[in-house]
Amino acid sequence: MRKRPVVSGEKLLKVLVRLGYEVIRQRGSHVRLRKLTAAGDHNITVPLHDELAKGTLNDILSQVSIWNGISEDSLIEMIKQS
Repeated sequence: MRKRPVVSGEKLLKVLVRLGYEVIRQRGSHVRLRKLTAAGDHNITVPLHDELAKGTLNDILSQVSIWNGISEDSLIEMIKQS
């Protein structure tokens, strides 16, 4: 597993939208996204902070990886390329 990059909420949001997630609502600095997958309806919240906490980023990447069948390393590469 690779080292987690320092990433903003906005950058992560753009990557998730490219993966097929749609923004369903925003309350303050937190954006709620949803994606319909074969396993069901996946909802996730992304804080729009300048720098996401390492634990928050780790949790989001883990969940997205599981629900989409993509490795966490692939997600990290997508973030670095965007």
